[in-house]
Amino acid sequence: MNAQLIVSVSGIRDTTRDAAIEFGAEMDRRGVPMSLLVAPRLKGRYRLVDDPATQAWLRGRRARGDAIVLHGYDQAATKRRRAEFATLPRHEARLRLTAADRVMEQVQLRTRLFAAPRWDASAGAIEALPEVGFRLALGLTSMLDLERNVAQKARVYGIGEGFRAEPWWCRALVMGAARTARRGGVLRLAISAAQLDRSGPRQAILDAVDLALLHGALGEVYRWESFTAARAA
Repeated sequence: MNAQLIVSVSGIRDTTRDAAIEFGAEMDRRGVPMSLLVAPRLKGRYRLVDDPATQAWLRGRRARGDAIVLHGYDQAATKRRRAEFATLPRHEARLRLTAADRVMEQVQLRTRLFAAPRWDASAGAIEALPEVGFRLALGLTSMLDLERNVAQKARVYGIGEGFRAEPWWCRALVMGAARTARRGGVLRLAISAAQLDRSGPRQAILDAVDLALLHGALGEVYRWESFTAARAA
């Protein structure tokens, strides 16, 4: 059975967009779509609504088959060293999700997929997601179908945004990715766009992708299938 290869990029903004564009070209050459993790607000007073160039690029990538995943709302308003949704109670999580959903709709990037910053969501946040209309919650070690309440186990191999980026970790990531691909599992690779400007982390992700493809992995994106589509398949 062929492995599934899911490559995601987070932290996409005005200052990292060019690196993401170049990485997207590398994935296009390999025939691997990307899952783009997008947050309406980031540190440094960044606002997606004020960045039409990044909006246009994201919409263009989605039109070509990439997936858009909501990746929090406002990490800048969160206590230092704490992931935005890691400890939120249900009510507060719902408020943030609703605000984020409205922004994503405004910029024509609305999605039903959610990955919390650092892949860390509290029980309250998980409970709030379907109330706001989300269908898939992506965690560090599983992908939870919120409609069916079924989780598929698969861990994230990442660089940046909560993951290490030192050379030893990059080597371990490449080896772990190869093992997963050989076993025919779901290989989830993730990198923050800020790390794409560093030759070591960028090359590690490319090496992991190439090894996975060598072992017959097929490029996929995060997606949620309705009951109708699942039955038809």
